[in-house]
Amino acid sequence: MKTILITNANIVNEGKVFTGDVLIKGQYIEKIGKELSAATADQVIDANGKYLLPGAIDDQVHFREPGLTHKATIYTEAKAAVAGGITSFMEMPNTNPPTFTQALLEDKYQIASRTSLANYSFFIGASNDNLEEVMKTDITKVCGLKIFMGSSTGNLLVDNPGTLEGFFSRFPALIAAHCEDEPTIRKNTADYKERYGEDVPIECHPLIRSEEACYKSSSFAIDLAKKHGTRFHVLHISTAKEIALFDNTIPLDKKKITAEACIHHLWFNDADYKRLGTLLKWNPAVKTARDQQAIFQAVLDDHIDVIATDHAPHLLEEKNNTYFKAPSGGPLVQHSLVAMLEFYKQGKIGLEKIVQKMCHNPAILFQVEKRGFIREGYFADLVLADLNAPWTVNKENILSKCGWSALEGTTFQSTVTRTFISGHLAYAEGKFDETRMGERLTFLRK
Repeated sequence: MKTILITNANIVNEGKVFTGDVLIKGQYIEKIGKELSAATADQVIDANGKYLLPGAIDDQVHFREPGLTHKATIYTEAKAAVAGGITSFMEMPNTNPPTFTQALLEDKYQIASRTSLANYSFFIGASNDNLEEVMKTDITKVCGLKIFMGSSTGNLLVDNPGTLEGFFSRFPALIAAHCEDEPTIRKNTADYKERYGEDVPIECHPLIRSEEACYKSSSFAIDLAKKHGTRFHVLHISTAKEIALFDNTIPLDKKKITAEACIHHLWFNDADYKRLGTLLKWNPAVKTARDQQAIFQAVLDDHIDVIATDHAPHLLEEKNNTYFKAPSGGPLVQHSLVAMLEFYKQGKIGLEKIVQKMCHNPAILFQVEKRGFIREGYFADLVLADLNAPWTVNKENILSKCGWSALEGTTFQSTVTRTFISGHLAYAEGKFDETRMGERLTFLRK
């Protein structure tokens, strides 16, 4: 088995930053220590001055395959993720067709096994009529169940009370949900259409998909989860009001109700709509500076447990449209880690907290087997970052297939220099090694 020795790294892991060496043997971390002998290593990487982190685990991405591959593919977006320091992703079911059956779920796994440079898992999707199909899911090999409890398209919106009770009372693993109240959004939409017609200003997006819509849905879903003792994860928190729904006094491995913050809700606020227009259209909406600050504080004080991206690419010509015609979402996997490292450089968050929220906690929350930490015997999913290597986001260096980013023009002070996937050096100094693909995540559940 090939051995790689990383020396003199500033290792960020489990609440500490320390200088040391890491020996990789095959897929696994063989040894962590100081001044490990390089004599038997096939390759030695001197990481002096750089920071070694566990690979990030992104628990919410939309890679658009199958059916929407003009926007993105598992191949293109996994590469963008790896270049950004994300070594594992969990992908959502709103593809075409939606991932409502075990056969369609397995189709995605087969595509990823052939084309994904990163490690991967896929959510089974809930509909109003697939409860029995969902119950066939092997929870040791699938990250969880995704429910759209908010405005969506076609059969993805689950609004049948009996069906929701069935999912929350019977599904034995984690349920993740998009929470926005559909009746509230419909009423707000009608009000703004009456006022503006079809030319609703983009600045109205957080008023249409309002704080009330988010809180009403999140609180309802959490009450349902508490009633049934469900392991429930609320995706992309966007309001200050919702934070009170979550507890920061319980250890994560004991928590039943957890929450996620996404990069765009930490980086942007409603003042940015004027500059970015529909490029900033996400669901739930980017809201006020007060919401942004409260979400960031909730990450710091552990009311919010993980940081993810909700990476959801669309073509630029699709986004450059009127309010109702422009789709919601945008690419973020390439820039999420460097964005958080930028917050570190600004003195807003510690490296240990970044690693906790992007690496350790997703692994704990989803019970991912042997990933998310720098530990002997764990898979060598590792990222080397240079925190003093500035670069500016532009169309030439964007790797997502859609070719644009709301972060274009932003200069980051940090650069991901190397990414290891299960011991394989998949990305180094801007170049990819695609001789080995990523692996299917497995989960320590009964």
